[in-house]
Amino acid sequence: MVSFMAKHDPDLSLLFHALADPTRRAILMRLARGPAPVTQLAAPTGLRLPTVMRHLSVLEEAGLIATSKDGRVRSCAIVPEALAPMRTWLDEQRAIWESRLGRLDDYVMKLMEERAK
Repeated sequence: MVSFMAKHDPDLSLLFHALADPTRRAILMRLARGPAPVTQLAAPTGLRLPTVMRHLSVLEEAGLIATSKDGRVRSCAIVPEALAPMRTWLDEQRAIWESRLGRLDDYVMKLMEERAK
């Protein structure tokens, strides 16, 4: 059995943590349409700007967004390739579980055939 600690990836943990919050997911969904200034991202949340800035900081730390400043305006843009480690991990998990379910299906079918005899 593979040790869970051996598979620990701090970047993956940051990604899952960043995506765990619905406000951060909503911000990412908005940024998927294109870059936006922080004030525009904050408006639909109903949250105060410092709270939104903390959410943006979590997203930036996870590598999911990049920020830039032009004068007094701070803008954010999504970094879609940052999701690649998560996608890879999920694909690996899917393959493991599909294999396990396939073996379980084979076992159940074998039991049913034996009972039918």
